[in-house]
Amino acid sequence: MATERLAGNLASAMLNQDDPDTVRAGAPAYLLLLDGLIRQNPDDRALLVAGSRLYGAFATGLITEPKRVKRLTQRSREYAQTAFCARYATICEEASAPFDRFAETLDQIDPDDLPLLYAYATSWAGWIAARHDDWSALADLPKVEQLLERIIAQDPGYDHGRAQLYLGVMRSQLPPALGGKPETGRTHFELAITYSKGRDLIAKVEYAQHYARLMFDQPLHDRLLHEVLAAPAQEPDLTLSNILAKQQAEHLLKDEYF
Repeated sequence: MATERLAGNLASAMLNQDDPDTVRAGAPAYLLLLDGLIRQNPDDRALLVAGSRLYGAFATGLITEPKRVKRLTQRSREYAQTAFCARYATICEEASAPFDRFAETLDQIDPDDLPLLYAYATSWAGWIAARHDDWSALADLPKVEQLLERIIAQDPGYDHGRAQLYLGVMRSQLPPALGGKPETGRTHFELAITYSKGRDLIAKVEYAQHYARLMFDQPLHDRLLHEVLAAPAQEPDLTLSNILAKQQAEHLLKDEYF
């Protein structure tokens, strides 16, 4: 329990920090500490989930070097897989199987294991995003979507609506002319904003970047980003993400996409 509290405190300290440069400089020490704790307690599910969460947050929000992002998302996924597969070996055995066979295994997931499922799904999504040029990795997207669908079916507002946000991004990749269904993505983005009560600013940034730009909707794009810049950043467990969202919003408004 003491190690689990320490892991939780480390995660909270990082996610509530309002200076991204401090996190960039200090987070590697946190991650190494968690690595050490996990090495001592390799079957501790709470530690593995915390490690996956922090590696994922560091890789996707604070690092831009592609090779390094790939390494960090690999570690994030490995930790989540270890925790999830110890509980659901059958599902993991079918993770590389055809979609229908994989989907058939998901009914065994206990509703009480929602945090475990969420760690497994989001670490896999982050791993794929870091390998967007790898068709074999992209082929797994439908499986991750299915996992996220199970999460929102059980708790549509889970983690400030972040499962909705992941689905919004995934479903805003292709325009209607190419068979995409971006309006479904828009619905997920709107739900993500609703469930976070507008406090998770990255939801509006991703909405602007993936849906508004795809649909060439500049009024929506600019409105969302200006709302991000005007909103307060301080929010429990979202402060770091919100600071990064503001930085990204400034960049998107300046790059003259339209």
